[in-house]
Amino acid sequence: MNLDFGNQSNNYNQLCEPNGMRKMLILVILAVVLLPYASAETYRISGTVKFANGTPMTLDYVSVACPEDEIQCFQYRGVDVRTDANGYFTVVIDADRDEDDTEIYLSVKGENFTHIIDISAMENSSNNRVIQDIQLEQNPISGGIFAGVGCCILIFGLAFISVLFRTTRRLSTEEGRLEFMGIRRANELQCPKCGDIVYQHELVRHLMTVHDMPPVEAGELTGLVMRKTWQEEE
Repeated sequence: MNLDFGNQSNNYNQLCEPNGMRKMLILVILAVVLLPYASAETYRISGTVKFANGTPMTLDYVSVACPEDEIQCFQYRGVDVRTDANGYFTVVIDADRDEDDTEIYLSVKGENFTHIIDISAMENSSNNRVIQDIQLEQNPISGGIFAGVGCCILIFGLAFISVLFRTTRRLSTEEGRLEFMGIRRANELQCPKCGDIVYQHELVRHLMTVHDMPPVEAGELTGLVMRKTWQEEE
């Protein structure tokens, strides 16, 4: 029997070289880092969320929360999933055997529901998941919101129709069309001397030319007529 001590010595020397030690160190680090992931399992919690009146909670979130004293739960905190149109959900987390019996919360709309991680129950199930349905204590508020939005739309629509009707009626007159273009018809005043209806800006000239009044007296009399008109409007 021949023992090749020379080859064994060479292999030992190769392992003790810097490159060999570096390779061994990398392998050890990879084993330590990947070991938890290799042992972790995909843990699924499925169920249906319903409101107190029995209607499903559609297109809303189910999230994972933690009791204050459950340290192992913290790694799952913040995981969330949205329900479908029938209120069905599936929460997926990575759990290993060391986290079996860990208490977590399924949080929905401010309500917390306790769940105990049970890997054996998931493995023994026919669809590889744990079923937990959620019954909320609150009723949906979407109906009230839609009713309020509907009332607002109805009121806005009636107001718009009323404004449109008044605007259309106003534009059917010459005066309304002039106001729409920014041209407002001048006020009309009654001449205190003869009773004729004269435009406000022409009353002074009317008093001076028709009734031969001096300019100062015509202006003062026009002012009195205008103040009387303003008091009547108030």
